[in-house]
Amino acid sequence: MSVHAKPDDKITTETFRRMKEEGEKVSMLTAYDFTTARILDAAKIDAILVGDSASNVMAGHQTTLPVTLEQMIYHAQGVVRGVDRAMVIVDLPFGYYRSDPKKALDSAVRIMKESGAHAVKLEGGVEIKESVVRIVNAGIPVMGHLGLTPQSIYQLGSYKLRAKEESEAQKLKSDALLLESLGCFSIVLEKIPTLLAKEVSGVLSIPTIGIGAGVYCDGQVLVYQDMVGMNKDFSPKFLRRYLNLYTEITSAVEQYVEDVKNLRFPNESESYG
Repeated sequence: MSVHAKPDDKITTETFRRMKEEGEKVSMLTAYDFTTARILDAAKIDAILVGDSASNVMAGHQTTLPVTLEQMIYHAQGVVRGVDRAMVIVDLPFGYYRSDPKKALDSAVRIMKESGAHAVKLEGGVEIKESVVRIVNAGIPVMGHLGLTPQSIYQLGSYKLRAKEESEAQKLKSDALLLESLGCFSIVLEKIPTLLAKEVSGVLSIPTIGIGAGVYCDGQVLVYQDMVGMNKDFSPKFLRRYLNLYTEITSAVEQYVEDVKNLRFPNESESYG
């Protein structure tokens, strides 16, 4: 393990940079609450993304668009309270940054001040240039996000692989270099061809974090609920389930229901005299 990412060291943007230089991969998962954050932090995850995917996995929406700034701050507050080591990055939600750089800065400042998070993440390239500039100039670390950008799903039309065509691949490469020049400390690459992700990762001095972008990125991120198998209906090619909690939790609840109804819970040792 790199001397710059010891198990008890606090992870910062500087750690990200040094991990990239030394070839150590960055591990990142999403979390939206205190309890999950404590588990991930104890397991020495490098970074936690308080993703706007909370809209899907926590609130049951079909897209990430409905989640509000106030809801993101609420989720981030719980996560920040649960970590000692991991870096906490929070998504700026849809409608709070893309068309209004001043609103972008105000929203980022609120996230940092009210949640105690360490950075924010924005989707897009040249389209969000002014927003990134304002936020970075205010001293707030920014993580970029290119490729499949879920906040633009209605414009994109589907969740299919992005940047297969040369024109889109060239724009992605240009946007990645632009985001780096504007001061982003890292960029998420979502659902793009492996070799394109390799090329982009090779030309950037900041780390890339892949999700569905292959092994050559400088780190990886998954949605926690997907990784532990709590969501049985979502099975993209890039997802590896490390547990099958949907089945295990369902079985446990069924057993609890049966025990309660048949007076097997609580038993004598679980009761007070």
